[in-house]
Amino acid sequence: MTTRIALFLVVLIVLFFVVDALWLHLGAPLFLARKFADFVEWLAFWR
Repeated sequence: MTTRIALFLVVLIVLFFVVDALWLHLGAPLFLARKFADFVEWLAFWR
C-alpha cells in the first residue's frame, strides 16, 4: 500500500465520521467501538 492510498483511506474514514456526526446521526463510532470490544473479547477467548 502506498502512502497516497493510505492517506486517502484515512481521509475517507475521517470524512465518514464527520458526516455521521453532523448529518446522519447513525452512531457509527459507538457501534464500531462496541464491535471492536466484542472482537477483542473473542480474540482473548482464543488466546
